Amino acid sequence: GNSGSATRTVNVTDTTAPVVTVIGDNPATVELGAVYSDAGATVSDASGSLTAITTGTVDTSTVGSYTLTYTSTDASGNSGSATRTVNVTDTTAPTITVTGDNPATVELGAAYTDAGATATDLSGTVTVTTNGNVNVDKVGTYTLTYISTDSAGNTATATRTVNVTDTTAPVVTVTGTNPATVELGAAYTDEGATATDLSGTVTVVTTGTVDTSTVGSYTLTYTSTDASGNAGTATRTV
Repeated sequence: GNSGSATRTVNVTDTTAPVVTVIGDNPATVELGAVYSDAGATVSDASGSLTAITTGTVDTSTVGSYTLTYTSTDASGNSGSATRTVNVTDTTAPTITVTGDNPATVELGAAYTDAGATATDLSGTVTVTTNGNVNVDKVGTYTLTYISTDSAGNTATATRTVNVTDTTAPVVTVTGTNPATVELGAAYTDEGATATDLSGTVTVVTTGTVDTSTVGSYTLTYTSTDASGNAGTATRTV
């Protein structure tokens, strides 16, 4: 009936840090200027339910790489952490607005002043360059291209159609005396007319006759038609 005893002390300790798990994409990507909503992180720990504290910020107004850190500390002072990388990217091209009429129309031979274009972009101020030309000395359809490239290399284009048209009739000038007089029975030699036009050289067609065997007033009509179908006329009374 003799009893002997001994004791052991068992210390239950917590030296294990919480395990922090990032929720959602990591790395995450957000477009420049967009709203970023962080998905956060979860925590598991032997001591029970814990939460994670998030530190760091994401500036969606500036392209770059940002780091968010999730940290959780248990009752024993063990800390666990995890990080998420958030990349703010710019994949959106500038928006170009053509100023003024599109299509635009300019008369053959007139001066053409282009109204240009403006551009806006998420990254801030961007410039616009213009490619193409308009030959106002030749009827036709011309295309001007406006290009804007932002700092991220995104490029946008817009175009303007410029129609060079000819709606101006030739100017016909009667040569010599008008009205002209010829004696009854004499021969009449018409001096004709000349014409000028924006499109270049044009010819003159004469219609009408003079009957010198009969006293009277006669009309000769001079007509010039350019390549665009515009007709100019002038008359002579004989």
